[in-house]
Amino acid sequence: MITNFRGKVAKDIWEQNQSNSLPRNMWVRANALLTIMHSTSSIEDLQIKGNPPDIRRHKLKGGLKGNWNVTIKLPWGITFKFKDGEFSEVKIENYH
Repeated sequence: MITNFRGKVAKDIWEQNQSNSLPRNMWVRANALLTIMHSTSSIEDLQIKGNPPDIRRHKLKGGLKGNWNVTIKLPWGITFKFKDGEFSEVKIENYH
């Protein structure tokens, strides 16, 4: 389950299914990933092949250590913290 958002883009996609910052062709995929995150308590569920494909789930390093990322479409991704079945500090960003 998503417990909180960190950033306007992720919140806008979740609440309004649109964003002024994220390119329009990524809105559906971003919303699908957020929906999967909100409906599960397992990080492994994000890796289900085919729904959606090629998310490149991985732990981040450096200044973002302790966070995870799933790819919407490079260079855009959803970064978040995952602990005890909850996704927190969920943010959509171009972090590369």
